[in-house]
Amino acid sequence: MEIPDVIISPLKLRRNNGDRGTPKWIAHQGVVYDVSDCPRWRKDMHENLHFPGQDLTSELPDAPHGQIVFQNPCVRVIGRLAEE
Repeated sequence: MEIPDVIISPLKLRRNNGDRGTPKWIAHQGVVYDVSDCPRWRKDMHENLHFPGQDLTSELPDAPHGQIVFQNPCVRVIGRLAEE
């Protein structure tokens, strides 16, 4: 996976949560992804558990899927999450 040389601040990640037409971004292990086009994120929440605009690194171990979901064609890599 090629990661663009773009640094995303935690504030910018939080702002891209689908509200007012913004894209839906999530982060995992320091990488920011756009999940706006993913069917399971269309209702602004994934499986009634996860909201866009968040770092979901700590939540993935409890998910019924692994990191392979980030390889779905609907997922776009945006850049790297800046450390707070």
